[in-house]
Amino acid sequence: MNAGRLKNQAGSVFWKWAMLVAVLPMSTFAQEHWVATWAASPQAPRVSFPGPLRTPAAASGTNPASSPGTNSQNQAPAFPPPPAFSNQTLRMIVRSSIGGRRAVVHLSNMFGSSPLNVGSVHIALREKDSAILAGSDRALSFSGKTSFTIPPGAEAVSDALDLDVPKLADLAVSVYVPGNNSSPTTHTTGLHTTYISKDGDFSGAPTIADATTRDSWYWLSEIDVLADTHAGLIVAFGDSITDGATSTPDTDHSWPSLLAKRLAANKATADFAIVNEGISGNRLLSDGAGVSALARFDRDVLSQPGVKWVVVMEGINDIGIASRSGPEGAVTADDLIGAQKQLIERAHLHGIKVVGATLTPYQGAAYYSDDGEVLRQALNQWIRTSKAYDAVIDFDMVTRDSTNPKQIRADYNIRDHLHPNDSGYQAMADAVDLTIFTKK
Repeated sequence: MNAGRLKNQAGSVFWKWAMLVAVLPMSTFAQEHWVATWAASPQAPRVSFPGPLRTPAAASGTNPASSPGTNSQNQAPAFPPPPAFSNQTLRMIVRSSIGGRRAVVHLSNMFGSSPLNVGSVHIALREKDSAILAGSDRALSFSGKTSFTIPPGAEAVSDALDLDVPKLADLAVSVYVPGNNSSPTTHTTGLHTTYISKDGDFSGAPTIADATTRDSWYWLSEIDVLADTHAGLIVAFGDSITDGATSTPDTDHSWPSLLAKRLAANKATADFAIVNEGISGNRLLSDGAGVSALARFDRDVLSQPGVKWVVVMEGINDIGIASRSGPEGAVTADDLIGAQKQLIERAHLHGIKVVGATLTPYQGAAYYSDDGEVLRQALNQWIRTSKAYDAVIDFDMVTRDSTNPKQIRADYNIRDHLHPNDSGYQAMADAVDLTIFTKK
């Protein structure tokens, strides 16, 4: 073959390749990466209120009303005992934020006191109740095995599998545990129905008939998707108000879930996932309902794949519980500000931008005090004016009563003068300036 002919053939191949590039979308050549589309912070089974509940002696401005679930003497509420599972399948429903063409599932035995034996795990698109969409079921493997053991304190990550995960879709993750597990790692405020079989492996079954139900997630801590190179993650990091504790179950009405809808509907942010790492009752400085924000920040924020932003809304439980725990549990504004500075510095070291969210009003709540209100105002003033945060969301301004800024608006008050109702959560989600997440 002569040199001229080789040159002509090479030129022909080049032009065919160039024409192919011209007609294919640029995304064909984009580098995909893993991004968390859903997550929930692991907890030990909750059996008591996090911290002392004794009423301070005639504290000025203290509302003596008991908090929901407590008796008149402010004793710890009677939470049900930790569940025990044996030879049962748990089908848990979660909602994606962004979509992707492959998926990975994380299971956590972080708070387990013994090895967790897993018989099988499946993922599918949920159709209705416990029913899965026909043809969507996939059996998961972990290091090539469909049955495996997770040591105490450890996590297991599944092998990646092909599954077209739509954005804002309900996913069903089914976990079969063949042995006894009496103290499962959980996320208490799941706000989605979990379906629990009577006996046997139903992880790949179309439905789980005669299931008992709970509103918590067990062992399931994260789902990642293989997404476009432009995709990124926002982590909502906080306490019960971020967790969505008083939103209507099975409606995805926490403020992060409602924000996910806004992000998806906006062209500039449609590739941005958001995961909810709120824990009801959580505190900045102390363990209680989950480990403290300072202690779990690496696990719940810095280790998330694709994270670019974190929204921090923590501190109201430090303030409220301190008001009822006596001098030994006192906190100062400097304590709270110092803790938030730590979160900011740790995020910035990883190239993550941080949004500060002001604390919402709580006058009338069971643990309200005038001294606590002074702390809340001081912390909010620092969040607004210090410029320590990369951006600020003023949830206080959005939810407070115009005639009494110390209390939540009556039409946003669920019942306890602390947590918003669905309308309040919607107002919080609507208050977020989406351009925060598109600025360079």
